Amino acid sequence: MNSLHANGATTCAMAAPSDEKPVGEKEPVPDAGLKSLDHYKRALPKWRYNLRQSTLPLVRWETPYLAWMQDKLRTPALDSYFAITANLGTHTFFMIGLPIFFWCGFAPFGKALVRMLASGVFFSGFVKDFFSLPRPLSPPLHRITMSDSVALEYGFPSTHSANAVSVAVYGILSLYSPENTLPPTYKFALEILAYWYAVSIVFGRLYCGMHGFLDVIVGSLMGAAISLVEFYYGAATDAYFLERTFSSIVMVALVIIVLIRIHPEPADDCPCFDDSVAFAGVVVGVEMGTWHLGRSSFGAIPFDAAALGWAVVILRIAVGVPAVVAWREVAKPTLLRSLPHLFRFLEVWGVNLPRRFFMPASEYKNIPLRIKVDNVMPNVSDLPRFVNSIRKGGRGRSVSVGPQSAADAYETLAYRERRRRESIGSNGSHSLRSKNSIAEMRESSPTTAIDEQGGQSSGVSGGVGGRLSYYERMMGEGTVIVGSASPGEEKDRPEDPEMYIGRQDELGEREVFSKLVRPRVRYDVEVVTKLIVYTGIGLVAVDFVPIMFEFIGLGAAHLAYS
Repeated sequence: MNSLHANGATTCAMAAPSDEKPVGEKEPVPDAGLKSLDHYKRALPKWRYNLRQSTLPLVRWETPYLAWMQDKLRTPALDSYFAITANLGTHTFFMIGLPIFFWCGFAPFGKALVRMLASGVFFSGFVKDFFSLPRPLSPPLHRITMSDSVALEYGFPSTHSANAVSVAVYGILSLYSPENTLPPTYKFALEILAYWYAVSIVFGRLYCGMHGFLDVIVGSLMGAAISLVEFYYGAATDAYFLERTFSSIVMVALVIIVLIRIHPEPADDCPCFDDSVAFAGVVVGVEMGTWHLGRSSFGAIPFDAAALGWAVVILRIAVGVPAVVAWREVAKPTLLRSLPHLFRFLEVWGVNLPRRFFMPASEYKNIPLRIKVDNVMPNVSDLPRFVNSIRKGGRGRSVSVGPQSAADAYETLAYRERRRRESIGSNGSHSLRSKNSIAEMRESSPTTAIDEQGGQSSGVSGGVGGRLSYYERMMGEGTVIVGSASPGEEKDRPEDPEMYIGRQDELGEREVFSKLVRPRVRYDVEVVTKLIVYTGIGLVAVDFVPIMFEFIGLGAAHLAYS
């Protein structure tokens, strides 16, 4: 991620090479005009557009306050701390750690975590795509992250917050349940750890400029509700399905598939849907696996880590993880090769996946097998970089300012147009309609010095009120150049122009730094591929691997019958 400084403000150029970049592609020549784009009015149904517009002022209202807080608190040490701890709330962190619970005697707790995280990811992604609300504007906010894709998602609500709060609340409830026999000192220490975990993740999203107050509050409430439902009804649900036939599990799978099918279409190419599909698949696999294991003789084998020996426990993890990875490494390329033929056949009969931003099978011949189909569970080749980014947090994190996705760019353009209309209105008649910005509604606002060369705010007087006015004036200053695609470059949606990060210097010459980060071309078969692969991951982790342990000498059956 590159940061370029001009006139006291930072414009970020965030670029990612495309997997399918045409050979000899030339940089497009941008159009000279910046214009307001009714993107969301075109992309969303009218009722969803109206809901979005009624909620959008909250995002704009809180941005200056977030910028003021960030400016007061930021230090290099805190930048690294919150960038690193953000990894503890990601899908990747949980996907790596969840199978271990099933192999080390904590299967009920692991299954509860799977359901809570899947619910948090699915429903937060559902709401994100439904409202299509941007993250708080940058500038004035700096975005601090170790991920190159998180800014592609919408902001409301925060999935990190939902994940962290659901795990923390469930953990605290479990600590003080009658079945818990831990000493009070241990309970207290673990409770403090749960609070620290949740606060670090939730507050870190504000500190890092990735979310606003509304995002983390709604995300936290969502996570708390999910954990309460799981704590009080999860065990009873498991017992109910264990007594039923496999058809009941099939019905659960069908309900989950229907939920995937009705997932709202986003206005921009947001990867929330991909994450929802992945975790939905994990839930299907875990439900199938625990049902089968629980009804078999292997499900009654007790686990005793002390009797088994910690060396064996560690060896179980060392054997289990490669088994899960092996399934994905074999299943993914196999499905990507075979499914396009089936999808083309189904298209002939009018049965396809009519979802935006996914290319139908009839429009491509082959899929590059090395593409990164998802960002939920890293590939084997990604693990060293993932570990290294955490170990070298100060160098692994990136601090950037400016639009980083299509949602950012459209909101920057829309906010700039709104300020232009307000300026025109205030020069004419002083109507209430032209006085709905934060600075204008404030009773008093000190004047801000303007940099004559670049036209940027360069100094502020008058304390907090002046700073808030300064930050509001920065909103929408991330420069977006609207142009057309270069010859020979295919666009995902012909009606959408290309957008570029750039700036105009004092001579009026435009410098184009980089294209906005956009998700790569996605193929229709990836949805089914992801669903099957992650269903298999859940099934392998909770059913196949525990049974395999008994056959290779890492099981606990000999302890139960000795």
